[in-house]
Amino acid sequence: MQIYTIRKGDTLFNIAKAFNSTVTDIVTANELPEPSRLVIGQTLVIPTKGNFYFVKPGDSLYLIGRKFGINYLEIARISDINPNTPLTIGQKLFIPPYPKVTKEVNAYIEPLGKAASENLLNETVKAAPYLTYLTTFSYQVNNDGTLTPPPLTGITEIAANNGNTLMMAVTNIQNGEFSATLGKEILESEKLQDLLIDNIIAEANKVGLFSDIHFDFEFLPSDMKIPYNNFLRKAADRIRKEGYLVSSALAPKIKADQKGQWYEAHDYKAHGEIMDFVVLMTYEWGYSAGPPLPVSPINEVKKVLNYALTEIPANKIMLGQNLYGYDWTLPYNFGGDFAKAISPQRAITIARDNNAEILYDYTAQSPYFNYTDNNGSTHKVWFEDARSIQAKLNLIKNLGLRGISYWKLGLSFPQNWLLVGDNFDVIKK
Repeated sequence: MQIYTIRKGDTLFNIAKAFNSTVTDIVTANELPEPSRLVIGQTLVIPTKGNFYFVKPGDSLYLIGRKFGINYLEIARISDINPNTPLTIGQKLFIPPYPKVTKEVNAYIEPLGKAASENLLNETVKAAPYLTYLTTFSYQVNNDGTLTPPPLTGITEIAANNGNTLMMAVTNIQNGEFSATLGKEILESEKLQDLLIDNIIAEANKVGLFSDIHFDFEFLPSDMKIPYNNFLRKAADRIRKEGYLVSSALAPKIKADQKGQWYEAHDYKAHGEIMDFVVLMTYEWGYSAGPPLPVSPINEVKKVLNYALTEIPANKIMLGQNLYGYDWTLPYNFGGDFAKAISPQRAITIARDNNAEILYDYTAQSPYFNYTDNNGSTHKVWFEDARSIQAKLNLIKNLGLRGISYWKLGLSFPQNWLLVGDNFDVIKK
């Protein structure tokens, strides 16, 4: 896939011609509802075999080769040019495709109510070919050690048809939110822990599609760090004997002694030793109740990874990534209206309908724009696009991480899945 950013005067016909593609292929890949109405700053993924590069001032074949990690003589050969002839500004060169790397890909799916919605199942069908795991969110722990399962109708069929295995997310969610009291109650009782592990194993064996049990206990009291570690050791020992992997979700820490209830009970070093792998929840810097910020700014994500890699082997780390953005109404007031979660596709539509130019924060590697609605209220939108996702995929490859984990399915982002397939040979269990 070639990533291209729309500039003033661009048309799909001219873009397709420049990249030896077709308008139909570009429209299909990006699911463009109104192909004639492009937004300045919007990114497109263009189906190509390899990439085209247009020569810029100061370029040489040697420097271009270094940029893409390819011998400059190979670029000259493929582009059918003399390597000793000076390049011209705007000259089109062909860069051969990178070899894919083998990675695992996970996505959380959170069916609400008695069954997954039709839209959620449709988005899951689109994503499933690019997934190793579907994580059913969530099996909620009860005070007596039993589990309340999520509805699985439709989800198991999609997984079976696409070579996905299920991850069972076990959480301390009670009454719609993570409960510190429930977590403490479980972690202080050996009897409840044993009952809980019995029930987890029984449910996994009954469903038959699970390959991993995924613990996501959040907002635990700070004095629960050691008890949580001890529980995970006991659970991992018993669960592995049944043939399952064991994983956990970790809050995005940048140091071992980071303060705050979200962080203190999550021990990176211990989880790295106990778990088969972990998911770093590297998103929600910008969140619905907070001020307008990029949701997963790469500069902040790198800080988490820099710390995580001192405690956890790279091949045990799955990088968390959001599949959504937020639309804030300004001015932001703490305790006021929450920002609206929107899909990347919806973000483009909002920008188009309000004649807003999409900008890009190169420090955060995140797109954003501002607009004024029909009521005169100003808005700020931070979201994801092909550039921001490719930056994360590059990070995973460069650091040798296990893979990527998406929170969560349900909002449309077709570009993401095309880029996953372009970068990774996705492991199927």
